[in-house]
Amino acid sequence: MKRYHRVVIGTGSGEFTALISLISLFYRKWKGAGGALPVWIALFLGLSLLQAPALTAGADEALRLIGDRRGENDWPEAWRALTFQKVPAHTEYTLLHEEGRPVIRAVSRNAASGLYRPLDRDPKVFSVLSWCWKIDRIISNGDETRKEGDDYAARIYVTFKYDPDRATFWEKAKFGLIKAVYGEYPPKGAINYIWANRLPKGRTIPNAYTDRAQMVAVQSGEEKVGEWLCEERNLYSDYQRLFGEKPPAISGVAVMTDTDNTGEEAVAYYSDIVLRTAGGGK
Repeated sequence: MKRYHRVVIGTGSGEFTALISLISLFYRKWKGAGGALPVWIALFLGLSLLQAPALTAGADEALRLIGDRRGENDWPEAWRALTFQKVPAHTEYTLLHEEGRPVIRAVSRNAASGLYRPLDRDPKVFSVLSWCWKIDRIISNGDETRKEGDDYAARIYVTFKYDPDRATFWEKAKFGLIKAVYGEYPPKGAINYIWANRLPKGRTIPNAYTDRAQMVAVQSGEEKVGEWLCEERNLYSDYQRLFGEKPPAISGVAVMTDTDNTGEEAVAYYSDIVLRTAGGGK
């Protein structure tokens, strides 16, 4: 087993030394638990490991990530599965067609897994993400503030690439250590657009596992359950508001319906996921 030791780099290195010690401790605990990554780390690293497929859309065109009626960008050809070692039961994703458009149906029974689409896009250009979704029920014991309640009938992740050239010394140290342990840089951050269980619509909160993933309650509660709803978010402005800085490149989009923390069941539908310019067409 590869070991990571306590390192001192000179005067004023206390935070750096502490971080190495913490990561070393976490790594040992992780190995002792069977080598399974926490879900949020697995999701981040899973997206960062992927090479974005060649996409030919120009600066003024929309990237239809799901919903292309021609079938050229339908899942599963363009979307890929993401599973977690510590979660034996996986959410079932099925491609349906409703009124000529592809729809992803997600069925989760005490399970968790996702579908992701790797990307490499400039958020200054492709700043708007739109999608349509529907759920059959919320997670009754879901709680956005607690790890054991971190389940959602529907959510869409957008991850942003870590850029060493833009990083501070502390960020380089932190991300470099994560790469040393896991083999790849994780994304710089992620926005998690959720159908919230308790968090009021419009509210934001850090993820229960990490503040590098910010949760945005686009919908909340049972009022709109069973209805198709179409959403639109400006990724550029959302990232600036949530993280206090300009966003780096968009590295991926993922959908996930998960119930592994609460042991409940959920069914969700996703369609018409489009990444486009602020003035571009849908």
